[in-house]
Amino acid sequence: MGATEDTSQNVCQSCRTSGPTVRERGRVSLMAVLCDPCWNVYANQLAIEEGATAPPQVAPDPDDVTPYEPPTCRDCGAAVRQYPTNYERWVYLAGEDLPAKDVAPCHRWRLETIHGRHSSIPVEIVAVRIRGIEPLPSDPVRPAHRAVCLNPEAVQEAEQERAAEPE
Repeated sequence: MGATEDTSQNVCQSCRTSGPTVRERGRVSLMAVLCDPCWNVYANQLAIEEGATAPPQVAPDPDDVTPYEPPTCRDCGAAVRQYPTNYERWVYLAGEDLPAKDVAPCHRWRLETIHGRHSSIPVEIVAVRIRGIEPLPSDPVRPAHRAVCLNPEAVQEAEQERAAEPE
């Protein structure tokens, strides 16, 4: 029997092209097989819908000895936590979990730990928006910072979202 050659290439699920930029996307689990342009359109649209519009976290220079200060909210000045999302965008989240009943559904996130391939060692923490299955009222969720921001506009938005929530 002769050897068979693997001629399978990844094909973008959106535009049906193949090439070196087509690969599996998503950090937590396989989301899709897309090329770079299609992935950027998809990820940017999802980031806008979910509010994941924080800038990417800057990797510190190992030779830099200046003190590191965590990012702060430009509206209220509070310290925020910056996390990557499953779709390679960034989101500002509050510092602590709250019960789901105290957070509007559009601001509920969970933190998932990513382990190394074939390993139990955690390598990254990823923010995942809670959708589909509603958590129990007492379940802890990590709110987006906008939901707990003390800026008057953010407080008004949060109150409107809580009022629009079905009972």
